[in-house]
Amino acid sequence: MINSLTDKIVLNNGVEMPGLGLGVFQIPDEDTAEVVKTGIINGYRLIDTAQIYGNEEGTGRGIKEGLAATGLNREDLFITSKVWNAHISKEEALASFEKSLEKLQLDYLDLFLIHWPGKDSYREAWLALEELYAAGKVRAIGVSNFERHHLADLLSYAKVVPVLNQIELHPKLAQKDVRSFCEQYDIKVQAWSPLMQGQLLTHPVIKEIAQKHGKSTAQVILRWDIQQAILLVVKSVHKERMLSNSDIFDFTLDPTDLEKLEHLNEGLRSGPHPDEFDF
Repeated sequence: MINSLTDKIVLNNGVEMPGLGLGVFQIPDEDTAEVVKTGIINGYRLIDTAQIYGNEEGTGRGIKEGLAATGLNREDLFITSKVWNAHISKEEALASFEKSLEKLQLDYLDLFLIHWPGKDSYREAWLALEELYAAGKVRAIGVSNFERHHLADLLSYAKVVPVLNQIELHPKLAQKDVRSFCEQYDIKVQAWSPLMQGQLLTHPVIKEIAQKHGKSTAQVILRWDIQQAILLVVKSVHKERMLSNSDIFDFTLDPTDLEKLEHLNEGLRSGPHPDEFDF
């Protein structure tokens, strides 16, 4: 479990990664640079983007400006992007990676993920990721939105075990089955949409726990993740929200709180189901 915004966890290949990061999903490219720069200035060291977000260029500008403003080095940051693997060939996946590097103005990525499993559409992309990893162009490779059966299939031929599976995960969707499978193979689980796109912020049970601890409902939910060793990427375009989202290390949810949150799980998604979504 991490104890600060800059704390890191160790992935199964020995690479260290911040446990809490800033996501830029649904942020327009023209706004992304300022958001990323603000995040870096305020302590965020993990920045998570994707090819399909359409804001890798803005992310790259924000990284450059954030480094200049703080005096940090590129090595102080952990940058993730994701291949949009819509039935593409290995060669197309490799070419898309080079385009991502160019847009991000980077020489390498820290983590490159397959964005969705789709309908049998990830094998070629995974072979490309393994080649990039072997060439040292990316420090770690992983997947996103993979269910247990996708992971089992991938592991049947993968030469490299994914370091991470980024999935929709929040109190209404605890994902225990996928988390259990990932734990068997030392694949870290990272939550996207940990606040269920804001739908959980007014939930009465979470509000009650928040009032008890003098915290916001968002802070309670993020703390729930932290105490279960679930990694996080949280989107915010406002400095105040970024600071609030990282102010979750000075309180602890007790067993009663955790039991109440446990009972909220009903397998409810805010995004598409991986078995139904096919680009």
